[in-house]
Amino acid sequence: MKQHRLAAAVALVSLVLAGCDSQTSVELKTPAQKASYGIGLNMGKSLAQEGMDDLDSKAVAQGIEDAVGKKEQKLKDDELVEAFAALQKRAEERMAKMSEESAAAGKKFLEDNAKKAGVTTTASGLQYEVVKKADGAQPKPTDVVTVHYTGKLTDGTTFDSSVDRGSPIDLPVSGVIPGWVEGLQLMHVGEKYKLYIPSELAYGAQSPSPAIPANSVLVFDLELLAIKDPAKQDAVTK
Repeated sequence: MKQHRLAAAVALVSLVLAGCDSQTSVELKTPAQKASYGIGLNMGKSLAQEGMDDLDSKAVAQGIEDAVGKKEQKLKDDELVEAFAALQKRAEERMAKMSEESAAAGKKFLEDNAKKAGVTTTASGLQYEVVKKADGAQPKPTDVVTVHYTGKLTDGTTFDSSVDRGSPIDLPVSGVIPGWVEGLQLMHVGEKYKLYIPSELAYGAQSPSPAIPANSVLVFDLELLAIKDPAKQDAVTK
């Protein structure tokens, strides 16, 4: 199945590459041309993320040209299957290495961070700092809360931010990643925390998006603005 997905991805990328020797020969004026470029761009990014960044664009273009022109294919099907399998294996090996490196870097980060003044480490491995104290109520697992947050990788790269969007969000305390579930229940309304979430309390070995590599430690600036009134929520849903 992975081989077929890879083949489809290569074919899509080739829509942009086929029939052009350089970017200067490609026109991006019509909706179809722009959409074709977008398909190639998105698939190219996806392939690069998966370690498929060494594909031969000329060979890709030759393949699509032969298919469209109904020419005899230059490689037998079993040769292609073997090639796809080898490419997929190499990509998986690269991703596994990157995942291991990310896990090791995250472990080192948390070990060093735990030594900093003001950082508390819980039994689960969650680390937090109280940035702003308040004496409001604490949410329960069954509550829905209103929060503002900025999520970053350990290198400071922001991958998501309600602050940047200018709009806080409502979410169920038990409906988020484990690090947030625990962290939110430590907080009082009005407080600001900085959470340092180990990968096993976030997304683990899975990458939820290109912005968050597998085994990433996540850092959140989190402000608990309010606990939603259950009575009002019930009134809205009835």
